[in-house]
Amino acid sequence: MAENQLGGQQVLLLPEGASRILGRDAQRTNIAVAVAVASAVKTTLGPKGMDKMLVSELGDIVITNDGATILEEMNVEHPVAKIMVDIAKTQDKEVGDGTTTVVIMAGELLKGAGDLIEQGIHPTTIIRGYKMAAERAEKILEEVSRKVNLSDDQTLQRIALVSMGSKNVGDDNTKAHLGKIVINAVKQVMEKDASGKTVIDHDFIKVEKKAGGSIADTELISGVLVDKEVAHPGMPRGVKDAKIALLDVALEIEKTETEAKIEITSPEQMQAFLQQEERMLKDMVTKISKSGATAVFTQKGIDDVAQHYLAKAGIMAIRRVKKSDVEKLGRATGARIVTSLDDLTAKDLGFSGLIEERKISGERMVFVEKCKNPKSVTIFVRGGNQQVVDEVERSITDVIGAVSSVMVDGLYVIGGGSVEIDVANGLRSFANDVGGREQLAIQKFADSVEVIPKTLAESAGMDAIDALVQLRSKHKAKDGGVAGVDILKNTIGDMSKLGVFEPLKVKQQAIYSASEAAEIILRIDDIISSRGRAPAGGPGGPGGMGGMGHED
Repeated sequence: MAENQLGGQQVLLLPEGASRILGRDAQRTNIAVAVAVASAVKTTLGPKGMDKMLVSELGDIVITNDGATILEEMNVEHPVAKIMVDIAKTQDKEVGDGTTTVVIMAGELLKGAGDLIEQGIHPTTIIRGYKMAAERAEKILEEVSRKVNLSDDQTLQRIALVSMGSKNVGDDNTKAHLGKIVINAVKQVMEKDASGKTVIDHDFIKVEKKAGGSIADTELISGVLVDKEVAHPGMPRGVKDAKIALLDVALEIEKTETEAKIEITSPEQMQAFLQQEERMLKDMVTKISKSGATAVFTQKGIDDVAQHYLAKAGIMAIRRVKKSDVEKLGRATGARIVTSLDDLTAKDLGFSGLIEERKISGERMVFVEKCKNPKSVTIFVRGGNQQVVDEVERSITDVIGAVSSVMVDGLYVIGGGSVEIDVANGLRSFANDVGGREQLAIQKFADSVEVIPKTLAESAGMDAIDALVQLRSKHKAKDGGVAGVDILKNTIGDMSKLGVFEPLKVKQQAIYSASEAAEIILRIDDIISSRGRAPAGGPGGPGGMGGMGHED
C-alpha cells in the first residue's frame, strides 16, 4: 500500500495493490531500460552490422537490421522502452534514415547521465547541459558540412550506397543499381514550391514488391504499377499511346439514396425495365468512348453489361483501384479525376506510352509506363523470397529518405564516424568555455556522440579504444577531419577518398531526437503503476469508467 505521513497520520495515496518507484530508483530503472533497448539494436550498426530475426506469436518471421523495424516489431511494454521506439519512428518519418544511430545515442546519453547522477549532479543541471550541447552540435555539423550540386550524381550515388551499407541486399553492383533507381525516382518527383524551395513528396514514389526473380530485376517504372487486373477477358491486354480517363464514379446502376419501390406486373414491363438499365449503361460507355479514352481506371465498380460494351469499344478498364493509386495515376499521366461522366472531355484525359497487363509470379498486374515527365513513379522490387523482398523495400525506403534530405538541404557530412569525432572535439572545447557543472554534462554528451565510431570499430572486429584514440589524434592534426573507420580494411582511413558521405539533416535530426528523448526520461523521478482490481459491477465498473483500474 502506498502511503505518506502527515502530522503522524497515515494518508493513503494509492489503492491497495499499487506500487511506486521514487527518486533515484526511478531514474536508475528508466536509464537501465533505455540502455537495454539501445543494446538490442547496437550490433546492427554499419556495413558489418548483424541482422536480427524477429518471430511473432503466429510464426511470422522478419529478418532485418533496420533499427525502426526491429523496435517496431519488438514486444516492448515498459513506458521508457516505448519512448525509445517513438524516437526511432520519428527519425524514420522525418528523414528516413539514422534510426539505429538515434537509439544508440539516446541510450549512451542516458548512461552518461546516470554516471553524473551517481556523482550527485542534479538531473536539471544535466538537462541544461545537454540542451546547450545539442545546440552547439548543430552549429558544428553545419560548419563541417559540404555542399552538393543536384546534378552531381556521383556524390548522390555515394550517399545512397552508404545508406544501404548495412543492408543485406546483394553485392556492390546490385546496391549501385538500386541507388541509381532511387536517385532517378527522387529527381523525377522533385518540385519547387512558391518560394523556390525544393519539395519532395515521398508518397509519389510508390514502392511495389513481388517475390520472384532476383534483386537485380528491381526496376524503375516511369508511371504507376497497379496491383489489379483488366476487368473483362474481351478487353485489350495492352494499349500503346493510351489516353487515360480517371473516374470516381461507378459504371453501374447504383441504388437510390432514398428507399424506392418498383412494381412490375407483366413480363413486358420487366423486359422494358432491363432494356432501360442496359441503355443507361450503354450511354455511360458511349460518353467515355466519345471523349477519346482508350483506357479507364475507376475507384468504383463496373457492371457486367458495361464491361461488355467497353470491351466491344476496345477500351481497357480496371475497376476498384485504390484512391491513392488513382491520385498517383493523375500525377503520372496528367489526367484529371472526373466524378461525373457528363463532364468527361478530351481535356481530362491523361497520356501513357504503354499500358500493359503482365503476369508476375502468378498474379496479374497492370503497368502504366512511358509517361511524359511523370510526377509520380513506381519502384518495382523483386527478390528471391519474401524476406529478401521486404528487406530490399526497407533499404529503398531508407535511401529515398537519405537522398531526399541531401537534395532538399544540398548539404552532406563525412561519414564513417568522422563527423562524430569533429562534433565531440568541438563540444569538449565548448565545455571548457562554459564552465560550471553544465560542462560535465556537455563532456558526457561529447562521449556519447563518439559511441558511433566506437560501435563501427567493434562491429568490424577492431579494438574500439585504440580506434577512438587514433581518430581523436588524427582529427586534431591539420587536414585530419576526414579520418574515419574503414570497415572493409579494419583500419582508420580517409573517408573522403572512400566516398563515405551522409546527409547533414540525418545527423542533425539524430542528435536532436536523442537529446530530447534523454531529457524527457531524465525528468521522471516517480513511476506509479497499478496492478488493478476487477471493478465491481462487471466490465467498466460502476459509473462506466471503462475499467480504469487496469491502467498502468
